[in-house]
Amino acid sequence: MAEVSDKLTTAGLQDRLQHRFSQPQLLELALTHRSFSSQHNERLEFLGDSVLNLAVSRLLFTALHDQPEGDLSRVRANLVKQDTLHRLALELGLSGMIRLGDGEMRSGGQQRPSILADALEAIIGAVLMDAGYSAAESLVLRLFDKVAISPTMTAAAKDAKTELQEWLQAKRMQLPIYRVVGTTGAAHQQTFDVECEIVEFKQTQRGIGNSRRSGEQAAATAMLQWLQEQST
Repeated sequence: MAEVSDKLTTAGLQDRLQHRFSQPQLLELALTHRSFSSQHNERLEFLGDSVLNLAVSRLLFTALHDQPEGDLSRVRANLVKQDTLHRLALELGLSGMIRLGDGEMRSGGQQRPSILADALEAIIGAVLMDAGYSAAESLVLRLFDKVAISPTMTAAAKDAKTELQEWLQAKRMQLPIYRVVGTTGAAHQQTFDVECEIVEFKQTQRGIGNSRRSGEQAAATAMLQWLQEQST
């Protein structure tokens, strides 16, 4: 009965996504946290993050056609941040659908914003692998269809990753490269050691966080501090 129930629940999610998977195992993988299995959703999350940024960039290029590059970058940062993705994941009903290990389940992982946001990105990556970029981009556009997009979103405070990206773009340098170089702790209480690299300076800085996202922010903060030290 549990297997039948899972299939029905997944079918409902596919209805909400407006995408029927020809490879349903991809959706199952997208809903699998690393605490549940060695086969988990982080690689799909990596793909989904890239699709999300490109699709939202194209959306903003069209919707905010009079805005300069810096403003577009800040609006995009507001749209792809964890809080926004968490809200969209809740609207899709992902809470309760993600497969978690016992420890993560007991610690409230089904409601954790970082887990839900990462699962949503993994689903976008799963659609990419199942049906190609156009299908994945269409999903992103549907997800953001009811999200208010306005130049006033640029008033939001910049996070470290956005600030670093804009600094590099202003100097026509490559965007920073982020890598997870290590993880420690139990699956439901992991910390992520993330490296941020600026190729032109042959410089790397590292940061620690309780999610990949927070680790990247910490690494970006460290890199901004390094850049400030070089200019003094």
